[in-house]
Amino acid sequence: MGLIFCVVFPLDLEMDGPVGQGGRAGLDMFLSNYKLGKTLGIATFGKVKIAEHVLTGHKVVIKILDLPKLKKMEMEEKVRREIKILRLFMHPHIIRLYDVIETPTNIYVVMEYVKSGELFDYIVEKGRLHEDEARRFFQQIISGVEYCHRNMVVHRDLKPENLLLDSKWNVKIADFGLCNVIRDGHLLKTSCGSPNYAAPEVISGKLYAGPEVDVWSCGVILYALLCGYLPFEDENIPNLFKKIKGGIYTLPSDLSPGARDLIQGMLSVDPMRRMTIPEIRQHPWFQAHLPRYLAVPPPDTLQQAKKIDEEILQEVVNMGFDRNQLVESLWNRMQNEGTVAYYLLLENRFGVSIGYLGAEFQESMQMMAESCVETPVSAPLAPDSLSGSSKGEAQKQKAVIEPNMVRAVSGQDSVFIQMLSR
Repeated sequence: MGLIFCVVFPLDLEMDGPVGQGGRAGLDMFLSNYKLGKTLGIATFGKVKIAEHVLTGHKVVIKILDLPKLKKMEMEEKVRREIKILRLFMHPHIIRLYDVIETPTNIYVVMEYVKSGELFDYIVEKGRLHEDEARRFFQQIISGVEYCHRNMVVHRDLKPENLLLDSKWNVKIADFGLCNVIRDGHLLKTSCGSPNYAAPEVISGKLYAGPEVDVWSCGVILYALLCGYLPFEDENIPNLFKKIKGGIYTLPSDLSPGARDLIQGMLSVDPMRRMTIPEIRQHPWFQAHLPRYLAVPPPDTLQQAKKIDEEILQEVVNMGFDRNQLVESLWNRMQNEGTVAYYLLLENRFGVSIGYLGAEFQESMQMMAESCVETPVSAPLAPDSLSGSSKGEAQKQKAVIEPNMVRAVSGQDSVFIQMLSR
């Protein structure tokens, strides 16, 4: 497949530490900028708390990660990789990272607060979506994935569980722990990701460039949005892989010709024949009702850093920050108290994570919020209520997106793939 990248992304995954090293004094200074609230969740490696940024009043999420546990479970590299990627990314459909500090025992990560949960849960609740609603989500996902690829990063674990929704039901791509940097002339081989969303070449242990595996995953996601179930499913993992490698799936007869054509192009088993992101962008189904702010490819991160909002800049200067130092920090994509306040104020103004966009994005968001479809095409997903099939057919052919079933498979991620692709 022909891959053209016009940006060299200045990212070094080998650099030491995420940012802000410090002891008790540094941590106290860091935490004094935030008013900690309730705990949103407790995970293997720490807890997640909601917090308020004192200077701006903006809600954020603080992940408190247990560093010794990360090292013991060999997850430190995954976390550091995600931090280094997200520190540099600015896109309205990619989760924002605002600030990080590390102590000998913990890593504190300040991230965008996304209140509406996962796209996975949305599909479980709503069931099969109308094409217009599915297209809106899909357009946002492709825009975010395209931004990653233009900045030489491949995600490698795209799935509804890693797509979050904000208060206005906009997609935020999250969990970059399995991502990697695309280097000219270098192919990837690591078999990683979630089995149901992994491309044939990934589960086969073959070499791959990177972007094509994200396209496959996006094809599976689009299928799930439009159908309410997954294209490839089997409780027996070898059988699941056989279906994926053979491209064995069925399309509902009531899907529009455009949607069918797009899915088939993205789920091509041969990566050389699989659609590319530019081809997806030009597809008539994708182009329908495309918001103006998504009509052109996103700029790279260096271009974004040069755009500074004068009014917001002045607000931060009025808080006591030096103007010249603040401008220099913004241009160089540095994280400090001043830049955190700047970005939070910028997003507070619009009520969304605006990334590289301005008025056109706000106008589009308002129009899309007003036109959001509330009524699902079918009832909430259950094996008995799949449209167009009897219960028996559903159990044989269709993988219903249900929390207990799909998460159980997805949670095992690359373990199955690494074992079975040898």
